[in-house]
Amino acid sequence: MTVRIVVADDHQVVRSGYAALLDTQPDFTVVGTACDGAEAIRVCAEESPDVVLMDVRMPGMDGIEATRRLADGPRVLVLTTFDLDEYVYDALRAGAAGFLLKDVTAERLFDAVRVIAAGEALLAPTVTRRLIGEFARQRPAEPAPLVGVLTPRETEVLRLVAEGLSNAEIAARLVVTEETVKTHVSRMLGKLRLRDRTQAVVAAYESGLVVPRSSR
Repeated sequence: MTVRIVVADDHQVVRSGYAALLDTQPDFTVVGTACDGAEAIRVCAEESPDVVLMDVRMPGMDGIEATRRLADGPRVLVLTTFDLDEYVYDALRAGAAGFLLKDVTAERLFDAVRVIAAGEALLAPTVTRRLIGEFARQRPAEPAPLVGVLTPRETEVLRLVAEGLSNAEIAARLVVTEETVKTHVSRMLGKLRLRDRTQAVVAAYESGLVVPRSSR
C-alpha cells in the first residue's frame, strides 16, 4: 500500500526537503505541500492523504488548529524544532497521532510515517518526558473514575503505553506475546473510548494513573 503524504511547514526549504526525502521511499507518495494550517486543510480536502507532517508554529492558522480541524481526516504527525514546545500537550489534545522533533533521523521519520499510517501512534522519548513533567506539575496524582473500568492487566498495559513502550517492548516486559499485548491495547482503547495510543498517554497522565517516579 502506498502512503499518501502532505507536508505542511512555513519554510519552503524545509517543505521541499521533507518532500524530497519522503519521495525516496517506494511506499510513499507526497501528494501536496502547504505553507500554513489553512492551506494544509485545503490540500488535504483535495488530495485525501493518509498522513500529514504538520509543523506547529506557522503564521495564520497554526498546526494545532489545523490538526483539530483535521481530526476526522488524515493522521497527523507533528514535527517541531522544540522538545520543550509549550504546544505539545495542545497538539495531542487536538488529535495529533504522533510527535517528533525535526532533528530526527531519516530512518526514524520513515518508520514514524509508517506507524502513523498503520493506525498506531508515536511519541518521541523527549516528548514523553516533557509530558511527564507537565502532568506532574499540573495534574493531581489521583486516578479518575474512567480508569476503573480496566482490568488489572489492561491498567498495567496503559501504564506502559504511557511510558512510551512499543507493543514489542510491553510484551517483553510482561512476558506475553505481542498479539496478546495488541489485544489488551485494543480493549483498553475501546473501554476508555480513545482513538489511539497518543490519546491513551494523555488520558493516563491526565487522570493521574501515571505520575513521575520521583513523585511516587
